[in-house]
Amino acid sequence: MEKILFGGDYNPEQWPKEIWEEDQQLFEEAKIDTVSIGIFAWALIQKDEETYDFSKMDEMMEYLYHTNKKIILATGTAAHPAWMANRYPDVTRVDFEGRKRKFGQRHNSSPNSPTYKKYSALMARKMAERYKDYDNIIAWHINNEYGGACYSDESAIAFRRWLKEKYQSLEKLNEAWNTTFWSHTFYDWDEIVPPNNLSEHLGSENVTAFQGITLDYMRFNSDSMLDNFIQEKKEIKRYTPNIPVTTNFMGMYRPLDYFKWAPHLDFISWDNYPPDLQSQARMALTHDLMRGLKKGKPFWLMEQTPSTTACRGFNPIKRPGLNRLWSYQALAHGSDSVLYFQMRKSKGACEKYHGAILNQSARNDTRVFRECKQIGEELVTLGDAFVQAETKSKVAFVFDWDSWWSVEISDGPSRHVGYQKTMIKYYKAMYELNVDIDVIGVDDDLTGYEVVIAPLLHMIKDNYDEKIKAFVDQGGTFITTYLSGIVDEHDNSVLTDYPGPLKELLGIWVEETDSLDPKDFNQIHLKNQAEGYQSSYTCNLIFDIIHAESAEVFAEYGSDFYKNTPVVTRNTYGKGNAWYLASEPEFQFLKDLFNDVCANHSIQSALNAPSDVEVVSRHKEGFTYTFVLNHNASTTQVELPFTCEDLLKNRQYSEKTSLTIDAHDAVILRYRGDL
Repeated sequence: MEKILFGGDYNPEQWPKEIWEEDQQLFEEAKIDTVSIGIFAWALIQKDEETYDFSKMDEMMEYLYHTNKKIILATGTAAHPAWMANRYPDVTRVDFEGRKRKFGQRHNSSPNSPTYKKYSALMARKMAERYKDYDNIIAWHINNEYGGACYSDESAIAFRRWLKEKYQSLEKLNEAWNTTFWSHTFYDWDEIVPPNNLSEHLGSENVTAFQGITLDYMRFNSDSMLDNFIQEKKEIKRYTPNIPVTTNFMGMYRPLDYFKWAPHLDFISWDNYPPDLQSQARMALTHDLMRGLKKGKPFWLMEQTPSTTACRGFNPIKRPGLNRLWSYQALAHGSDSVLYFQMRKSKGACEKYHGAILNQSARNDTRVFRECKQIGEELVTLGDAFVQAETKSKVAFVFDWDSWWSVEISDGPSRHVGYQKTMIKYYKAMYELNVDIDVIGVDDDLTGYEVVIAPLLHMIKDNYDEKIKAFVDQGGTFITTYLSGIVDEHDNSVLTDYPGPLKELLGIWVEETDSLDPKDFNQIHLKNQAEGYQSSYTCNLIFDIIHAESAEVFAEYGSDFYKNTPVVTRNTYGKGNAWYLASEPEFQFLKDLFNDVCANHSIQSALNAPSDVEVVSRHKEGFTYTFVLNHNASTTQVELPFTCEDLLKNRQYSEKTSLTIDAHDAVILRYRGDL
């Protein structure tokens, strides 16, 4: 790749040919080199079971080829045609309430529909066969933002088949699901039904009578859509084996276990739509998660909005500079692309208000176009400087979909525990220290890390505890929390003292777990004042009543009947340490703790920066590229501890230069070697 890709979703099929010409002129002006097309082309191309009309698609492909555009070509299977749903009722989903869906919207196909599986794979095959000779196709894009769940009869049949493959026998299944509870013993596979609001659930997807059944259905649902992806990819690779294949993920998206999906994608891509304008830490976490899915390999930012979304209760526009700043944040965390939804605003339907590089009148004097044009020009200047550059991190956060699912469907101790919310909070505390962070899965190697943080590691599976023990034994620091080490892979309680397999490592055992209204706070009192800490902090939500065995009591509760009992402990294990947080601490405690731990491992930022100035580094061919991102709405200054060059302004800086950074501005500093 000779440069960072720049462009995004384009829908020329929605416009007459004269509009294409108008778009092309503006694409050239903004230095747009890459477009993603065909995402929702299924109904346009396939008229019925036998009739395929590629004339419009052919015209689009030829036009984009002759205008020198790189193409990310979609298979078109993101929304099935109306004729298919009308003639084959198995195509549409059955929802959590047990209601059969009609044709409409998107994400409306049952992944276990024989009809959908047949025609989606066939559509992918016909697309690949027809366009295999276009040398400007740089990637295949299968489907779009996979999601949803289905509880149809076809899904029930597929679920039973999935269970047979996993458990081999009903005896093993009954044992795994603990079916002696509530008279649930199964004697025939056909007795098993999908767990929804008509069976195991009580009004909510998170409230289930049988966590083991629901957990397996969540896994099955993720696997079902993955199988759809794999079948389409198989057809594509028959004709274009050398073109990489992806689908666009949605970041921290609970229904799909992206770590299980990742090996089947040639590269990771994802769509970044944060919930508000103050989500820089959340976005950083999700970028790092996407990079971590492929063990540190760069990803593509497939979608973002240049201005506003169009699907929420209120939809603020990005303030001046934010589009550019957030684009560079994605590059800083490992993206090799800056791509948008969408190139031109739709003329109708639900996304006509969604932001685009070009509005419906295609003006080039709008604030949005000017900012996108600036990014395009800068990316041309940057060339391939940090394309495929790597991130070097000594700190890792463990992100585990099974723990996410199991802790949130648990019938206690609190329905206020949120996995994603907790991960964002803990990550943000480390993020504000401006140290580089990896987000990894439980299957990943811990070699090379010095600090591993695993909030809400609810489920311990595949002897993961042994991997953590070996890491700590060799000198690492491990930090975990309440509700960790509670269940096995089937979501059954461990039959030893909590935290189960982590008990020896942490040097504690949990006698009881108190859960109060989130508005009810206790206190964290440090047993001995330590440098860099306050003497007291607040905590809430969950309160483990624990006994320290080999662990040192770092802090105690300040009130209630468990006053003066441990709330934070640290256990020496081999050459390292393992911390346990028995309650949900206030943010400042996490920041102070992480600062202390990083200092003990000599982990520090590439440079000292004021609050809300993010510092991230990538490395390539002996050079370090340090991104300095000012998320403040005002100008700030940073002192440079090294001699370097500013790639965006083409300037040289000497050591101890005071660098002024404008509001919402980004600076990319390059210097030889690592600090």
